[in-house]
Amino acid sequence: MKTNIILAVDDSPSMRGMIAYLLRQAGYEVLEADDGVKALDLAKSHRVDLVLTDQNMPNMDGLSLVASLRALPEYQRVPILMLTTESSAAMKERGRAAGATGWMVKPFDPERLVSMLRTVLGPRAPKGA
Repeated sequence: MKTNIILAVDDSPSMRGMIAYLLRQAGYEVLEADDGVKALDLAKSHRVDLVLTDQNMPNMDGLSLVASLRALPEYQRVPILMLTTESSAAMKERGRAAGATGWMVKPFDPERLVSMLRTVLGPRAPKGA
């Protein structure tokens, strides 16, 4: 069975490292980027099953990344989750409008994040964690 590939995007090295570690422990393959520009380049050169992105980053923010990915035919149906400190209803609405699949606010519960990923990715999601 194929391992799901998740693109984790966050400009904070410690946050990105923690997320990548958590996802690898849960059985996912992880690609990492520290801003939206690098994430978009990675997404174009690798086929990923889910994108997990922060909002506030240099060069290209999360919502711009979501909109850019949604403009690509191969990413129109790929789940894109926002993992950010932004929690306002207006920001979440902007996320939905850009094409975000879901939203989780930092600080987050690691078990809840893995559970959300398994729900979104469906039956191909790894079972062991």
